[in-house]
Amino acid sequence: MPVSEFSTITNTTKGKLPRLPFVYIKNAILGEKYELGVSFLSSGKQRNLNKKYRGIDKTTNILSFPLTKTSGDITFDLIKVKKDAPLFDMTYSKFLKYLFIHGLLHLKGYDHSDIMEKQEKKFLKMFS
Repeated sequence: MPVSEFSTITNTTKGKLPRLPFVYIKNAILGEKYELGVSFLSSGKQRNLNKKYRGIDKTTNILSFPLTKTSGDITFDLIKVKKDAPLFDMTYSKFLKYLFIHGLLHLKGYDHSDIMEKQEKKFLKMFS
């Protein structure tokens, strides 16, 4: 699976990135021409973004930023993802995949709803 010229993945943490088919999942949900940046940030950097853009002074596992109709960014705090996975009765890898799908659906225009939950379950099953 070739990496799209329209996708970038940046790791600003010291840890190793999990092996997930990020580009494949992105293309299935948003299309190949959608320009997506994915960043893995320290808890401090994620907290700063969450405070700046959502007014919440704590880190969060994922943030989605639509930039235009055909571009956006997603940021993760992998430490928070690992900590939160058991709360959702998921492994770290499965929870990260779920969050990525969740973030992509936000970029596609979905808000938290039963419809979004059905889409999350559909895509999670598709990529399992």
